[in-house]
Amino acid sequence: MSPTAEVSNTVNAGALPTVTAARRAVFPFTAIVGQEEMKLALLLNVIDPKIGGVMIMGDRGTGKSTTIRALADLLPEIEVVADDPFNSHPTDPDFMSDEVRDRTLHHGTMPIARKKVQMVDLPLGATEDRVCGTIDIEKALSEGVKAFEPGLLAKANRGILYVDEVNLLDDHLVDVLLDSAASGWNTVEREGISIRHPAKFILIGSGNPEEGELRPQLLDRFGMHAEIRTVKDPNLRVEIVEQRSSFDQNPSEFLGKYQHEQDDMQQKLVEAQERLKSVTIDRDLRVKISQVCAELDVDGLRGDLVTNRAAKAFTALECRTEVTVDDIRRVMTLCLRHRLRKDPLESIDSGYKVTKVFDRVFGLETTEG
Repeated sequence: MSPTAEVSNTVNAGALPTVTAARRAVFPFTAIVGQEEMKLALLLNVIDPKIGGVMIMGDRGTGKSTTIRALADLLPEIEVVADDPFNSHPTDPDFMSDEVRDRTLHHGTMPIARKKVQMVDLPLGATEDRVCGTIDIEKALSEGVKAFEPGLLAKANRGILYVDEVNLLDDHLVDVLLDSAASGWNTVEREGISIRHPAKFILIGSGNPEEGELRPQLLDRFGMHAEIRTVKDPNLRVEIVEQRSSFDQNPSEFLGKYQHEQDDMQQKLVEAQERLKSVTIDRDLRVKISQVCAELDVDGLRGDLVTNRAAKAFTALECRTEVTVDDIRRVMTLCLRHRLRKDPLESIDSGYKVTKVFDRVFGLETTEG
């Protein structure tokens, strides 16, 4: 399978049919220069979606959308129940719609297809019906069937839901997205009729801090928070411009240069997802993580939970099964910077406070601080 192929998708001989016949060229993930913090946060959420998504805040024109599309294109194809609007898993009941589960119980195996992981863009002007789906009340009453028109949450199931300028989105819609991402289900209720379907996706939001921040209650619900800045190094800027120009001039040739790296990264992610089950973290390290959260006065326990999950995912990505202090250091700022209490006039903490407390709690002040 070619994650960056411009033409038709292929599968193994005798394997399952693909859902799409052709795709447009997407800039390869492994060719993206810089923005390591954003790329790491995205990869960790792919390895463990239960981390809770990523909020990416930074300057305009820093490659946020390009990177997220590249990530979706990098991921391997998934098996789905053919012609199912919810991308239901053919064998795992937790990822099946109620209708598919019932059909499976009565008819056994379902027809299966393969498709690329979906990346759904949520437009700023989207209504709640567009996001959650709608029920045709008239049809339901006249014909006695649950006439449901799926929304964007259905399409995003088992994929990525991307909200650009999420800080400008209506707070109510952000709440709906976060609730679905946390529970893994979307429920639509109209006039006494209730329909639900799985909505398990990686929620990624991005925005420019100059245009406003999310309310702290909503910001805290995102698992990780990545800050990105415009590259200042002239040499790196030239490299980025040259990369983009080469891709635009001849996409297929550019993709060919990075095909091996793309395949390696895809395989690395698949192996990390499997390895995650066996990753362990020493109790003493878990206690210190909670101590850091307590000293930073982080509300609730989300900070503790996400840091533990992210550290394990990073360890799995590094091809190991035992979390180290350095693994925790690599992810802790990403997990906690947006959970700190701050002055209303102050911008989101850059990570200095988190690093300072981390060094003190883990006894690294003399060597690192």
